[in-house]
Amino acid sequence: MVSKAGAYLVRATRLLCPVCGKTPIFPRALTVRRLWDWFTPFDGCPRCGYAFEREPGYFLMAIWAINCGSGSLLGLITCLVLALNFELPLYMLLPAVLLPAAAFNVLFVRHSKAYFIALDHLLDPHERGGGDDRGNQALDPDPDPTQPCETATPVR
Repeated sequence: MVSKAGAYLVRATRLLCPVCGKTPIFPRALTVRRLWDWFTPFDGCPRCGYAFEREPGYFLMAIWAINCGSGSLLGLITCLVLALNFELPLYMLLPAVLLPAAAFNVLFVRHSKAYFIALDHLLDPHERGGGDDRGNQALDPDPDPTQPCETATPVR
């Protein structure tokens, strides 16, 4: 499990598919033409079929927890270093902390999504399904998927 996690972490750092480690998750930085392309990963890996975004809103945790958390931590450390070592007034301290943190968040968003994909694959691995839609299915399916999970009354 630890070796898998290390391999997925290295692949995510290199912005590669967590399953095969060969194909990129995002377009190359020099080929990005719009800001939207910078933030949006490919649909999936053409080599192994792993879907990078399973559903709408899939990357909310990646953005809020990983990206904003890392940016906030960077801003906090920068503020502490500047405040303790240099006695800067507030009008100089705020831009010195906020501008690098904002730039870091824009540049780190691709890595935060890649780390989230790798973490998701580590905790909930999927493989290519056998259907015509080429979707991904869980590796450990339910014993009898035809039986309902629970009996619920219909909502009216």
